[in-house]
Amino acid sequence: MENNLLLQAIGINKQFSGVPVLKDVGLSINKGEVHALMGENGAGKSTLIKIITGVYTKDSGEIFIEGKPVEINSRQDARNFGISVIYQELSLIPALTVVDNIFLGQEIRHRGILDKKEMRRRVKELIEKYEFDINPDAIVQSFGMAKRQLVEILKALSMEAKLIIMDEPTSALSAAESEKLFETISGLRDKGTSILYISHRLEEVYRLSDRLTVMRDGENVGVLTKEEITPAKVMRMMIGREVKQIKDTSGKKIFNDNVLEVKNLAYKNILKDVSFKAYGGEILGIGGLVGSGRTELIRCIYGAEKQSKGTITLNGKPVKKSISKNIRNGFSLVPEDRRSQGFFPVLSIEKNVTIASYDKLAKFGVVSRKKEIELTKKAIKDYDIRPPLRNMPVGNLSGGNQQKVILGRWLTRDLKVLLLDEPTAGIDVGVKGELYQFLEELSKKGTIIIMVSSDLGELTHVADRILVMHDGRFFEEFTHENVTQTAVLLAASGVHTEEGKAL
Repeated sequence: MENNLLLQAIGINKQFSGVPVLKDVGLSINKGEVHALMGENGAGKSTLIKIITGVYTKDSGEIFIEGKPVEINSRQDARNFGISVIYQELSLIPALTVVDNIFLGQEIRHRGILDKKEMRRRVKELIEKYEFDINPDAIVQSFGMAKRQLVEILKALSMEAKLIIMDEPTSALSAAESEKLFETISGLRDKGTSILYISHRLEEVYRLSDRLTVMRDGENVGVLTKEEITPAKVMRMMIGREVKQIKDTSGKKIFNDNVLEVKNLAYKNILKDVSFKAYGGEILGIGGLVGSGRTELIRCIYGAEKQSKGTITLNGKPVKKSISKNIRNGFSLVPEDRRSQGFFPVLSIEKNVTIASYDKLAKFGVVSRKKEIELTKKAIKDYDIRPPLRNMPVGNLSGGNQQKVILGRWLTRDLKVLLLDEPTAGIDVGVKGELYQFLEELSKKGTIIIMVSSDLGELTHVADRILVMHDGRFFEEFTHENVTQTAVLLAASGVHTEEGKAL
């Protein structure tokens, strides 16, 4: 063992119900190193991390910490060995202070009485050491996502973490917030803390990482140094195939018998006099900055929010202000926050896929188990959900496969309108390509597809038409042929462009 090695995993194997998920996987992380981990959704990254942090036990293999063999069978074991993890969904309690969150579950007591002064002293000491711009007495609820992540990092450091695992840490951050996080990560590395950085964003990996481990189909496919990381090489390693550009606007058919029309829509002080039409056969992209009203718009269409003014019609008939009625009438929504709004983490793939189709699976109020199983098997096969285990809890799947489950739930129905809010956030390039293909095929069947996205490349590649929101209104319209990412960004900021059509 090299003296500089902090953690080394050798020959890690793991199966679920006889299906191999990890196959002889290895990972080595040096002291004071930022080590990136990349791979498609379903490649085994999450399973490996859960083994290292004691959530799962390995079937075979060895783990060494600073050259000594260890067994990590619980989260407490991982903490004892100096391993902490920060997930996309933060574990903080918003109503508590920074100090209370950091010491939650590990409070300092003297003779049974909380020593608040000592806890605050230790937190203040950490804040000063790592130069974080945080007030230890502030309520976490008052913080944006970037500062909340700093609190999570402080929590890990308070446990004397030698290795902090960060899972898609910038997925909910703005560009400025991401920049601040990168500075924090560099500072941690300089002070000797190791970081395992999991991300689908290659530009971040190249900027931050000293080395990169790439996984595919539950196996290691290589370790690259910073100098060896190039987009083409990483993509080939991750997906083992070329990423196809599937967009073809030639011969695109518009279904005029399936039209969603929104007129003069207003919602609280967020949406102001919004009007547009969306047609079956096209993918309508909606761009704009966070807070421009994009999410509120599609939630009003779905019936999750009640507009204060205006009308919504589908094929000339008023759209109900009821989610259940709209589902029966062919509406569906893939929400931005898939974990809290899109699926039930503790329920199986089967239950999550079929839960919106009980009206079709039941006879005289009794759901047919045979039909339920058949529908699930079809969704798993059609959308390549991995691992293909219908009884596995969806919370245990990777982000991309969770999104496939949500799409599978809706795509098994006869859809008229599919609403998507940030459908590929935190999803790798390979699964993105699959999802885009699903949408393209669905549009060819006449479904109205409305997609909100902050990913400019996604909007300009996938959408047939793009409407950009600014300050609660549609500001500019682009067709697929005349759009550029720069033009969309300018329109989102309230600047008209030559490419767009002012609205």
